[in-house]
Amino acid sequence: MSELRSVASPCINVCQINRRTGWCQGCRRTMDEISRWPHANDDERRAILARLPERTK
Repeated sequence: MSELRSVASPCINVCQINRRTGWCQGCRRTMDEISRWPHANDDERRAILARLPERTK
């Protein structure tokens, strides 16, 4: 049985990694954070989301 997740992805379908920062241009997650997202529990997802505001474009 799959576990339901209540924390939505920050993806806005602008998927391009900035070579200088290593962040996605759309959601500001790193490749590691993006690849872990489908397997992360809600606490892990909230921790990723908490880091995003400090990342400027």
